[in-house]
Amino acid sequence: MDVGERLKAIRKMKGLSQRELAKRVGVTNSTISMIEKNGVSPSVSSLKKVLSGIPISIGDFFTLDLEDMEPESVVYKAEDMPDIGSNNVSLKLIGARNKGRSMDLLKERYEPGAETGPEMLQHPGEEGGVVIKGEIELTVGFQVYHLKTGDGYYFNSNRPHRFRNISDEVCEIISANPSV
Repeated sequence: MDVGERLKAIRKMKGLSQRELAKRVGVTNSTISMIEKNGVSPSVSSLKKVLSGIPISIGDFFTLDLEDMEPESVVYKAEDMPDIGSNNVSLKLIGARNKGRSMDLLKERYEPGAETGPEMLQHPGEEGGVVIKGEIELTVGFQVYHLKTGDGYYFNSNRPHRFRNISDEVCEIISANPSV
């Protein structure tokens, strides 16, 4: 097993620089560099000390399946957001690759005349958002609301609801609801 390469991979997965790891455990960053390049073979106690700065146990260090681990994404480029909408409604899902996410964060785009459909939507949880461009008609239950740029909404999404763009301009919304 390549201890140096393994240390480097785990350190990077945890988002640590060599300098930061060295500072955490009280060694020079050249020591970390030498271990990662297999220039030195650390003793078990030295390796334990280095791993305490990550932190990871020595057992996990040697048994962790690195191929199954991906660093958790923090930033999502526009091209990385799948469009889960239909018709003239674009619903770009932010953070789609995050395993076990508890919410759906969406960048919504409604072309003029676009709507979520003739049927009212209902799903568990709560839903909220902010209109960042244009106007939207929001129906919740029997109430109809007209929201403009800067207006927000928040409601229990067990209640029947739908969105319609009744203007001549594109409407964009940033919204969040539970990942079901």
